[in-house]
Amino acid sequence: MDVLVIGGSRYFGKRVIALLRESGHRVTVLNRGSSGAPSEGAEHLVADRDDGAALESVLAGRSFDVVLDQVCYTPRQAEIARRVFAGRVRRYVMTSTVEVYGDEDSPVPLPETALDLASVAVDTGAPWDDPEYRDAHYGEGKRQAEAVFAAGSPFAWASVRVAHVLGGDDDFTGRLDHYVRRVRDGEPIAVPAVNRPATYVYVEEIAAFLAWAVEADFTGPVNAHSHGPLHTADLCAEIERQVGGRTVFREVGDGEADGGCFSPFSFSRSYGMDNSRATELGYSFTHSSEWLARAVSEAVRAAGVAGAVR
Repeated sequence: MDVLVIGGSRYFGKRVIALLRESGHRVTVLNRGSSGAPSEGAEHLVADRDDGAALESVLAGRSFDVVLDQVCYTPRQAEIARRVFAGRVRRYVMTSTVEVYGDEDSPVPLPETALDLASVAVDTGAPWDDPEYRDAHYGEGKRQAEAVFAAGSPFAWASVRVAHVLGGDDDFTGRLDHYVRRVRDGEPIAVPAVNRPATYVYVEEIAAFLAWAVEADFTGPVNAHSHGPLHTADLCAEIERQVGGRTVFREVGDGEADGGCFSPFSFSRSYGMDNSRATELGYSFTHSSEWLARAVSEAVRAAGVAGAVR
């Protein structure tokens, strides 16, 4: 197949590109060029996805079997893509997030139907070009972007709602690194009084799932995560096992700043998703117990902390 990947220059995005190439697909990568050329064997197109005219120009005369959009963050970007790729692509796969479920706090894992995209109000006039606004409204931006595609697209459309990703020595988020250093040094880890577990996925597994999704033919949203929710304490226990140290939890109120040290993987509401649809579609996720030690070990090595399990 002829596949266009928008974004994908780092973390699990670059892994997806490598997997697609290994499977024999012709891969073209489109980005702004700030991160350089993609991996060997992939064609490179340079354009700002926020500029519809620039996209039209760079894609002139081109068509693709599938687009994998790794960096669609706003409804405005979705509207541009829906217009520009009309007649240029058969199927469009958007990488989304667990954050689209917003303030849902369910005692059971959430299926895709927990979010009614038809009821999502789309506001393309919001200041989506402001990086601070976009970051502060990350889940809302993704939710509205999905709603734009779901409202009617000239191509088959799917979204992959990705759980929190762990693993890889190139994890740029610093979230697991935060735990490694605090557990090692016995520094307080701020958590809410009621700390909920969440669903996660290993970096290599989400790359494999996205590559699988490109080759599949399902439409609509699908939740993507490993089996076996994890609690903050599970992460810390594995870090203790590998580097020693001591886990010190400090309970704080919801939203308390705590000097910027609030734990990035501690949740006062449920972040659990149900991956039954993915299973029914034919994909078998692993259990978090199969890769947690590896993910922590990679974070430990990346942090330069002695004692990583080999």
